[in-house]
Amino acid sequence: MSDLPAEVEGWIDQRRYEEWGEFDVERGYIFSSCSSVQNGNPIYWDEKAANEITDGFIAPPTMISVWFRPHYWSPGRTEEAVALQLHFDLKEKLGLPEAVMSDNTITFYEPVRPGDRLKVTQILRSVSEPKTTKLGTGRFWVFDVEMENQKGELCAIESYTGFGYTRG
Repeated sequence: MSDLPAEVEGWIDQRRYEEWGEFDVERGYIFSSCSSVQNGNPIYWDEKAANEITDGFIAPPTMISVWFRPHYWSPGRTEEAVALQLHFDLKEKLGLPEAVMSDNTITFYEPVRPGDRLKVTQILRSVSEPKTTKLGTGRFWVFDVEMENQKGELCAIESYTGFGYTRG
């Protein structure tokens, strides 16, 4: 029998924290990101190439999490905003003050385009029984972040495996 708190068990496969990104996908961010790594792919820079290859400009897939990460500060915000609130909830409810992400996989669907705004939803998939690793004793958890655009089209699912633990 699992000793997982009933509240946390009730979160499994439930859609939580359905939120819209704070800003639209925009080319200025795309240019800065591509420039920082010297990515000269013409689908990000050249309108003719983008139209021929991807039916218009798209954002680099590697930027997917940029579009749902909250800014550190925003007018009127009264609490700190974090991008993966479910992860922090698990740490708190399970009494596990330390945590690392041990795996991250992204599956892409519709491309993200300038002008899109992403809605994200976090879904807890599983929580392990207590385990002891070199880091300490804790639990592994797996959760997905589903991202869709303003048209309701699925753009990506980012899957995380975290390990929350206490040292020693």
